[in-house]
Parts: sequence; structure tokens; C-alpha cells
Amino acid sequence: MADEFIKGIGIFSTAALAWITLAAWYQTPSFYDTQLIATPVEPETTFDAIGIFLTDVFLWTALLGAFAFWVLIPVGREVVEALENRRSTN
Repeated sequence: MADEFIKGIGIFSTAALAWITLAAWYQTPSFYDTQLIATPVEPETTFDAIGIFLTDVFLWTALLGAFAFWVLIPVGREVVEALENRRSTN
């Protein structure tokens, strides 16, 4: 169980760091306006378009990656164990 937690925290922290960096570059119009969640600017270059796209990718990777390793995998293992116990008792 500890290895799933470490994998989840690793994915979450790495993706969240990448997201917060890109969101600060592309979704913060000024220090006094909405920060990190404002509408991104129109991309001027290909690299801007890639950065804006990766902002959403890293956000969802952080959320779904942590959810997978902290919830889905442990629940799946418990379900498999419960089914094996039920099968062995019958």
C-alpha cells in the first residue's frame, strides 16, 4: 500500500508543479487580477499553444493520477481479495 501512496504523491506533485508553472505563465494576466484560473491568452506561437494545451493535461494528470493510485488501485485489490476469499470459502 505504501508504494501506491508514493506513486500517487509523485504523480500529483510533479504534475501539479508543471501545472502551476504553466498556469502562472499563461493564465495570470496580472498580479492583481484572477490568478491561475483566468482564461488563457490567445497563443501567438506554436510553443504558446503547446503550453496552454499542456496546462490542462497536467491538471488532469495530477487529479486523475492521484485518484487512480490512492483510490482505484486499492479498491480494486480489495475487491479481488474479497472475491478470492468468497471463492475459497465456497
